[in-house]
This record gives sequence, C-alpha cells and structure tokens, in this order.
Amino acid sequence: MINQEPVTSLKGIGEKTAALFRKIGVETVEDLIHDYPRAYDVFEAPVPVGQLTEGSCLAVSGQILKAASVKRFNHMQIIVTTMKDMTGSLQLTWYNLPYLVSTLQPGKIFVFRGRVARKNSRLVMEQPEVYTREAYEKVMNSMQPVYGQTKGLGNKVITRAVAQALAQCQMAREYLPETLRRKYQLAEYNYAIEHIHFPANQQELLFARKRLVFDELFFFILSVRRLKEKHRDAVSPYVMGKSQKVEELLGRLPFQLTGAQKKVLAQVQADLESGLMMNRLIQGDVGSGKTIVAVLALLQTALHGYQGALMVPTEVLARQHWESITELLARYGLTVGVELVTGSMTAKEKRLAYERIASHEVDIIVGTHALIQEKIRYHSLALVITDEQHRFGVGQREALGEKGSGAHVLVMSATPIPRTLAIILYGDLDISVIDEMPANRLPVKNCVVDTSYRDKAYQFIQKEVEAGRQAYVICPMVEASELIEAENVLDYTKLLKNRLLSQISVECLHGRMKPKEKNEIMERFASGEIQVLVSTTVVEVGVNVPNATVMMIENAERFGLAQLHQLRGRVGRGKYQSYCIMVNASGPEAQKRLDILNHSNDGFHIASEDLKLRGPGDFFGLRQSGDMEFKLADIFTDANILKEVAEAVDLILKEDPLLERAENRLLGKRLEEFIIL
Repeated sequence: MINQEPVTSLKGIGEKTAALFRKIGVETVEDLIHDYPRAYDVFEAPVPVGQLTEGSCLAVSGQILKAASVKRFNHMQIIVTTMKDMTGSLQLTWYNLPYLVSTLQPGKIFVFRGRVARKNSRLVMEQPEVYTREAYEKVMNSMQPVYGQTKGLGNKVITRAVAQALAQCQMAREYLPETLRRKYQLAEYNYAIEHIHFPANQQELLFARKRLVFDELFFFILSVRRLKEKHRDAVSPYVMGKSQKVEELLGRLPFQLTGAQKKVLAQVQADLESGLMMNRLIQGDVGSGKTIVAVLALLQTALHGYQGALMVPTEVLARQHWESITELLARYGLTVGVELVTGSMTAKEKRLAYERIASHEVDIIVGTHALIQEKIRYHSLALVITDEQHRFGVGQREALGEKGSGAHVLVMSATPIPRTLAIILYGDLDISVIDEMPANRLPVKNCVVDTSYRDKAYQFIQKEVEAGRQAYVICPMVEASELIEAENVLDYTKLLKNRLLSQISVECLHGRMKPKEKNEIMERFASGEIQVLVSTTVVEVGVNVPNATVMMIENAERFGLAQLHQLRGRVGRGKYQSYCIMVNASGPEAQKRLDILNHSNDGFHIASEDLKLRGPGDFFGLRQSGDMEFKLADIFTDANILKEVAEAVDLILKEDPLLERAENRLLGKRLEEFIIL
C-alpha cells in the first residue's frame, strides 16, 4: 500500500492545492492516507428549534416561512430567511451564496445544519448546510472525518482527496501474524486504514483505531526491545571513576544538590565506572535539576580525557545549554573545550567545528540532531546524553550512540510518566527518578477559570509585562477550522495585538513554521524582545526563559493533564512568582478534571491521575498528549493497549527472537522499514 506518488497524481489536485497540502505535512499519497482525522462530525437526527442552544452544531428540520432577502454590506451579499417548526422559528443567514435565493422558496421543507449563535438576544444559524429531507436521511448517524486544515484548504477538499487515495491504493499485505490478531481482537490492516477515515459508527472507529494504535506501539516497543538485546551486558572501553575535580566543583556550587539529585548522580557515576555500557533514563519533573547531573557527568567524561555529547530538540535550547556550560566552566577555572553544533550554522562554521571535534580540540559537544550527521567524526566519544528523549526516536538515539563504539548513553525526560508505563516504553533503559524539587524554587500559582475571565487575564498579562516580565498564551489550533471549535494561534495573536498596549510586542509560534522562523521567534522571546508569545504546544520543550511569569492556556480542557503540567513548567524558572491560568471553555466535568492541576504541582501525581481519568472515548477532539510523537497513540488513553503490546512483543521475541519463522517474516520486513522520527 506504500504509495510515494505526489498528491498531484490525484484528480483535481494541481500545484496550487499541493502547496496547501504541504503546509499540513502532506506531500505524497502515502502521507495523505496517514493524515488521520483530528475529530469526527456526527450527523445526528434533527432536533426541534425549541431545543437549540448557543454554540452547538445541530440539524433542524422545518418550513421556509418567507422568501429570502438579500442585503449588501461592504461588498458582501447577506442572504436572510426564517424557518419554523412546531416549537418555534429560527433566523438563517448566509454570506455570498446568492444562488440560495431561488432554492429557499416559502413553504418548502429542508433540513438545515450548522452552528447556532446568539445575535441581538435571539438564536440564529449562520452559513448552515442545506439538505432535502431525503438527502439528510442518507447521511444521518454517519461520522464524517474532520482533518487538520489550513487557509484555502478546507475539510471537503481533504476528505475527497483521502477517499480518492484509498480507492486507488493497492491492498497492503497483512504483516501481523493471524494468531496475534485473533488474540488481541485486531482489525485487518486495510480495514483499519479505511475505517479510521470513514467509520460508519463509533464501534467501527474504535475497532480501526485500536489496530493502528497497536501497530504504532508495537513497532516502537519491538525496536526498544531489540535495542535492549543488543546492549545487554555490553562492555564499554570507557571506564571512568569518580573525579576529584567534579567533587571539588560540587562543594563550590552556590547551591546544594537535593537528596534525589545526589542519589541519581551516584547511580550515573556507578555506571560510568562499571565497565559495562550505561543505558539510563533520568526522569524528573520540570525544574527538578536534571541538567546539572548531566553536566557533571559530561565533565567527569572530559576530565578522563574523553568526549561527551549532549543532544537537545531545539537550536535555542542547545545554545542556552552551551552558554551555561561554558560560563560554569569559566567561573570555576576548568579548562574544558565546549563546541556548539546546530543545523543553521554555515557550511564553513560546520567544517571548522567538525575539525575541532575530530582532532579532540573540544571535549563537550552540545547540539541538535545535527550531532548525528554523517560528516561528524568524534575522536573518543564516551558519553552520549539526549535531553527530552521522546523528541528523538529510537533510531536517532541509536545513531548518536553508534558515533562512539561502546559509548555510555544517558537520556533525560521531563515528561512525567507513571513507572508502570515507563518500564514498558523505556524497556532498554535503567530508570532513575529525581522526585524532589530544589528548595529555592517558587511553586507556580494556578487557577482554572471560564471564558468570562479572559478580560481580567489580559489585564493581568499587561501588568506583568509592564513590570518587565513575559507571558505565554497557548492555543490548541494553528488556525481556525470549519468544524473544530477552539482558539487558534493566528486569530488570537491579532486579538492580543489589539487588546494589549501597542508598545507590547506580541508574536506567534507554531509547528507549521520553517525551523529557521521558529528559532528566530524563540531567540527573540528568550532575549526579551518579544514580550507575549502566542503558541501551540510546540513550546512544551525548547527554551528556558526565567523572565516568563505567566502561562495562559486556552481550551485547557482539550489537553491531557500531563501535557498541561509540561506547559506550566515553561514558567516558574526564575526568581519571580509565576502564574498559570487555565481557561476551561467546556463545563463542570472538565473543571473537575482540571482542578487536579489546580491543587498539585507534582508531575508524577498528575500523570497517575491522568491515567485513571482517561477513558476510551477521550481521543475525540484534539490529541491530548504528544509524549512520544505518535500519530494516533496516546500513552494515557491507550495504557491498556500499551500493556497488551508489551505482552505481545515479549511473546513473539521469546518464540522467534530474529523474526525468522514464516508467519513473522513480513513483520520483520515491516520492522526494517519502520523509522520513528
């Protein structure tokens, strides 16, 4: 089924539309098939006019009361008419659709479906779709996919393109052994792909989704287990005992390590001197002090005459780490060379950096995924550290590890994951947890509010900015969607530019920007040039801004608790009191859930509560957490599937570790193709 033809090979998609598809990350027919819906629009039976509520998207059936009128306003044609049923009447409004005047004849009966708004104290339906009763009956109770969109590329165009792609694609060969599919009640692969896009009902959707989630988790865990086998009892040529200079530095630091930091540092030091390859994960809440443990391990490596590398997910964070390590070493008179390597460096800068690394002029190398480029040759790479592990796939982690034969591997994550799940997800790693916060860290003050609080929140942000601080505002969407009601970054940025003082610099950040643009925005925010940053969850990792004191999260009910906690961790990093304002645009149920965050700053407690609260229907709407960058799987919502997957992987590897049996050969082939980004 793999189809690498460009989307222009589909009927009706030219270069202009293909450019819009590229904006949502779709270039090939294969990309399109795996661009799964973000939500589903359920065509429910029409309701009486008397039951309509503001903000709902519903269908009503009734009779046109009078001929439609056409008003002109600012080059816009506004078509207005009224329909009625036994329970009342409803005004209907359309913009720039003049042909409807001849369709909407008085006395005729139609079904109108759209969003209900309140205008001048009465309910109206704006831009509703118009159906005959017979036509609506055909789609009634069906589930229509809702995709991530961009301006100029609406849901209908994407839906038609997906339907065409599925119709043209050849059937893929099933690669999961039948015994496995029967045991875990998994749909056939082709069925799952078709029905994740076009399910007839929720039961079909759940069946299709379970299979695709199972696959994502299955190949991830299988990759991790094979990595574990490869590294089991692997000997390392880099044996590094405790360094006197590291011990002296610890005594001179202006702060004391917490008990948890000391315990984890001792575990890392024991690994480094064991003679076996270290494969360790340090899990610690945002601000718990993982970085100093990593820096001390890098320093220990350098002082033994070897090289250490620290790989982080963004250029801004890489630069910040490079600056803070360089400053720390200079302050305490330690002569250790530190190099920064990022993708945006010029060819000449890269060449000179590569030469210094290859000749061991530098001991500690800090950078982004540029550290695993083929051209980099390390002289004696003994320790590899990756920060925010879930942003790097198993393949990337392995690639960096292979740059140094027998190098120790240390990965760090601020994503609080309950231990039961962490053991499955990080199966190739020993796990250390820093579960204690430094004493000098001020806890963030939290509040969960409804949408009526927004004006006060804007005033509060303005007050903080006037006091010299900065603020983040998080929205779940990049831009407005036809069918998903949620705040979006582009419109919200315009709104804040109008609402806040003109001298306050407001900019936006989102995942569709080019890496260079994102870096530039983050650099300007980190330097204080931008005072209010409106962003998607792309800021979840990436930059340390101690001056940012406000985190305002719109549509907080649409995010998982663990992810909200991650976002909140962007503030409270400096000496000033910080605040997190979570705006609940839903209702009392969501409020109850968000109150867990309101009353706790402990990431691991929040993660375990998140696990208890998620149910099988929680994936409707927007994806709730991006912990592992899966397309569909969510480790909280899908915790039960994750446990089944772990059991299935153990079973297969026990019986056929090399996947050589006839029933597992296709699975082995698929695993080779599988790359986690």
